[in-house]
Amino acid sequence: MGEPAGADAEDVFGAGRWDAVLVDVMRDTGASVGLVYLRVPGEDMLRLALVSGVSREIAAPWVRIPADAPIPVVDAMRDRALVWLGGQEEIARRYPRLGIVLPYDFLLAAAPIADDAAVWGGIVLLWPVWHPPHLDDRERAALDGCGRRAARLLRRAAEREPASYPSEPRVVHPARPPETDPVLARAALHFAERLPVGCCALDLDGRLTFLNTAAAELLQAGAAALLGRRPWEVLLWLNEPVFEDCYRAAVVTRLPMSFTVMRGPATWLLFELYPDATGISVHVTRVAGPSATGEGEGAGREPGAGAAAPPAPSATPAAPAAPGGPAPPPRHAEPVGAGAVYHLMHMAAALAEAAGVHDVVELVADQIVPAFGPRGLVLMSADEGRLRIIGHRGYSQEFVDRYDGTPLTAEVADARVLATGVPVFFTSPEDLYRAHPHAPRYEDRSAWAFLPLIASGRPVGSLILSYERPRSFPAAERALLTSLAGLIAQALARARLYDAKHSLARSLQTSLLPHGLVPFPGVEVAARYLPAGHGMDVGGDFYDLIRAAPDTVIAVIGDVQGHDPNAAALMGQVRTAVHAHATAGASPGDVLARTNKLLNDLEPDRFTSCLIAELDLGRHRLRLATAGHPPPLLRGPDGRTRLLETPPGLLLGIAPDVEYATTEVPWEPGSVLALYTDGLVETPGVDIGTATAELSGRLARSRPGDLDALADGLIRHVKNPDHRTDDVALLLVRREP
Repeated sequence: MGEPAGADAEDVFGAGRWDAVLVDVMRDTGASVGLVYLRVPGEDMLRLALVSGVSREIAAPWVRIPADAPIPVVDAMRDRALVWLGGQEEIARRYPRLGIVLPYDFLLAAAPIADDAAVWGGIVLLWPVWHPPHLDDRERAALDGCGRRAARLLRRAAEREPASYPSEPRVVHPARPPETDPVLARAALHFAERLPVGCCALDLDGRLTFLNTAAAELLQAGAAALLGRRPWEVLLWLNEPVFEDCYRAAVVTRLPMSFTVMRGPATWLLFELYPDATGISVHVTRVAGPSATGEGEGAGREPGAGAAAPPAPSATPAAPAAPGGPAPPPRHAEPVGAGAVYHLMHMAAALAEAAGVHDVVELVADQIVPAFGPRGLVLMSADEGRLRIIGHRGYSQEFVDRYDGTPLTAEVADARVLATGVPVFFTSPEDLYRAHPHAPRYEDRSAWAFLPLIASGRPVGSLILSYERPRSFPAAERALLTSLAGLIAQALARARLYDAKHSLARSLQTSLLPHGLVPFPGVEVAARYLPAGHGMDVGGDFYDLIRAAPDTVIAVIGDVQGHDPNAAALMGQVRTAVHAHATAGASPGDVLARTNKLLNDLEPDRFTSCLIAELDLGRHRLRLATAGHPPPLLRGPDGRTRLLETPPGLLLGIAPDVEYATTEVPWEPGSVLALYTDGLVETPGVDIGTATAELSGRLARSRPGDLDALADGLIRHVKNPDHRTDDVALLLVRREP
């Protein structure tokens, strides 16, 4: 599996060497589906580079993935470890967004593409449910070898020149069997023609590649109309979610699927789908009705297929064709395809998790183009009487900049739809120019959807989608796009409110925390603060360094309950009270007692932990008092580190008359005192004593010469905001030798 030293960027992303990485690991592990993701330099995203075993349309929601998305491949890359999901239930529990779009039963593994120095990307493999519930040693070795092999290719390419990563995923076809003998091929064709049942073949993209005469008669359509096209997109009576959903389920799970559908006033057809790595064989037979198959109307999944049943086909027959003319449109509204419904559900779930405006914009821009089919997208926000472009795909920056800041009163489509609240669809350039003669046209765009973003009756912005070819926009697609615009509008409105509250809270907290720690002769200090990864990103953790006398400095650290502006406000009151009493010459215990009495007078609805350390350079001592705060760590000049246990005091704000004991310990030159809040040592599933011991070990092994570097090292393991549920504050004080 080794690669020659001459592998360069062109070799890596050509159709040979790079494709072989995926083909080989799928062969060695028996996987039915494979996807390869790359981390592109300069982007906080993963990009799908290779896909095998499914179509681009099925993989569309994951063409671009944010680097912090709740997706198995992201977790595998972050942890440099294999992620294994043993079935549909585990997928739905651990990764609900994935379970929504692929509600089928399969097994999944995600592994990093990494070497000792860097993580370059990740690989995802799927297996049918008949695979054993766990990977064996041979399969694990194949996955690990694939990751290292791909990493070597990418590193060699990067060492030669910056690689031009593929902008679109390439579909890799597995190794096919040798060409069939022409005589046998003709015999097979004649065999299929003689069968009294309909026989069809679909490729993995869902397009028809073969049908026999019996199938053409049952479908009431010839090969010329069907070959190369998806049946549910051509035949009106098949244009129901059930066919597309069964096709998707068969491709993903490699399990047989079946369903019944009514053609015409009284003809029921049973479709049976048999998938493999190259496509799907379909049997079509006439049946008496849905009860003849033992299934409900349109339900037709094999037992154990795992997916929820798609909506049942409509019993309303298509209108008969006029003699000598094309078939008229059906009398009922066109249904939305299963793929579009799943994409809409995925978008809704993803938007529900987006916090700020930037998150919403990136999600919309990255998801809509691959999943819903437009060539270009422009997302605009209504701001002070103008439409500001906040995101786009498929347009040059120069073109977009020319139309940024359009007045809401302008007679252009993007402003008019916001004023009227009614979406507008232009099926061709002629259609657009009739309504807006001076409308700009980018490249060869030939159809447009202008969608207003309205939330709670208020205009939020506009969404423009452009398409490469003329498009009729049937009623079902218009309804889908309008629903999509509604979801985006609500998410954008929530994100604006979040950003406003976040900005206010951060401003409040920034004003309350010290802007800088005052230098003190003979003492070196360093501080770090990390807000919680969820909610308002603001909390009540605080620290301070107070000069109480010419040779005495007081270090303070505390944690107010909660992560909201109220917590930040109370933190400011506590910090002010501590500062006032400390500068008055009170002992650490008295400072806490007086601050506690003040808080009880204020009657706060939350409690506060606090630790005060008085550092006396003249007497070479530390005096400590705590109100329910984690004990500090002291690293001696020789590297030995110990926990400074002090009598635990009651949290501030619980009872008015509480005494706090003051403890005295020696403070040698060269020693480092570490004060921290519980966010540094509290991790779900990890004992706090174990975590504190690990922190003590890291402090003991450190080199305290550079206190800033030491502070960065101590908080490095908690920097990922997605897995941090509490604020983190750290204050280091070192007595210079």
